[in-house]
Amino acid sequence: MESRKIISLAKDSLQIEIDELQSLKNRIDENFAGAVRLINGASGKLIVVGIGKSAHVGNKIVATLNSTGTPSQFLHAAEAIHGDLGVIQHQDVVLCISNSGNSPEIVNLLPYLKEYSSALIGMTGNKSSKLAEFSDVVLDTFVEKEACPNKLAPTSSTTVQMALGDALAVCLMELNGFKDRDFAKFHPGGNLGKNLTAKVEQFISSQKPEISENVNIREVIISVSSSKHGVTVVTKENQILGIITDGDLRRMLMNKEDISGITAKDIMSQNPKSIEKNQLAKEAMNILKQNNIGQLIVTENGNYYGIIDIHRLLDEGIN
Repeated sequence: MESRKIISLAKDSLQIEIDELQSLKNRIDENFAGAVRLINGASGKLIVVGIGKSAHVGNKIVATLNSTGTPSQFLHAAEAIHGDLGVIQHQDVVLCISNSGNSPEIVNLLPYLKEYSSALIGMTGNKSSKLAEFSDVVLDTFVEKEACPNKLAPTSSTTVQMALGDALAVCLMELNGFKDRDFAKFHPGGNLGKNLTAKVEQFISSQKPEISENVNIREVIISVSSSKHGVTVVTKENQILGIITDGDLRRMLMNKEDISGITAKDIMSQNPKSIEKNQLAKEAMNILKQNNIGQLIVTENGNYYGIIDIHRLLDEGIN
C-alpha cells in the first residue's frame, strides 16, 4: 500500500472519531450532570463494570478517577457472577459500560448491580437496551459508525466511552476542589511526582563554596576553581553578601592590568538570586531559566545553606 493511501486512511479514521466526539459533546445534558452528582454524593466508592473492550476502557476510567480524588474500583462482568459481586457495598455507585447494553454477561448482572448498590449509571450506545432500562441514569455513547473499515471493531465507540470517562473525572475534580497539591499525593514517583513534590534541599550540591569579602584575588580564584560549579558565595557571619562566578573573574582579568589589591567585595555581584531549601525544586528551575543562570544559592531562614545546579535538576527530570 502506498504511503499516500495509508495517510489518507489514518486521517479518515481520525475524522470519524472527531465527528463522533463532537456529536457526544452536543448530547451532554442533565443526565450527565445527574451522574456526576450521584458519584460525588455517594458515601462509598464508584464501581466500574465492563466486559470486552469496554472492560479496558473501564480500567482506564478507574485509573484516572483514583488518581484525581474519586475512589474507584473495576469489576469484570465475567468474574462478578462468580463471587466478585461482594466488592459492591450498598453505599457504592455502579457505572456499567456496554456499547450494546445487551451483552449476556451484562444483562445477567443487572438485577444484582441494581440491588446491591445505591445507584446504577449506564454508559451505553443503545438507549433501548436492558442496561438503559435498569439504570437510574443513562449516559448516551451512541456512535453513527466505527472508524474500523468493516464498521465492526470497537473504535469510535471506545473513544467516546473513554472521553466521557475523562469528562466525568474533570467535573468531579472541580466539585471536590482537587488541586495540583492533591494530585501530587497520588503521583509521588517518576518525573511527574518529582515536579510536584520534590524540594530544593533534595538536590543541593555536596560542595558549599564560600569566602569572606576581604580575601585577596588569589583566594577568590582558588575558591571558584575548586568548586565544580564555577562559583563561590561571599558571606559574612553566614549572611550572603554576593556571588562571584568564573565569568566575573574573566571579565575582571580582561579589564584590570593590576589585580594585586583586588578583594572579593570588589568583583562580587550583589543581591544574587536565591531560594529557600524547603521550596519546590521546580520553582528553583523556573528562577534559573528566567534569569539564564546555571546555579542558584540555597538559603535556610535567609542564611547561606548551599548551591543548586541546573544540570542536576535536569538530570533528575525537573522542568
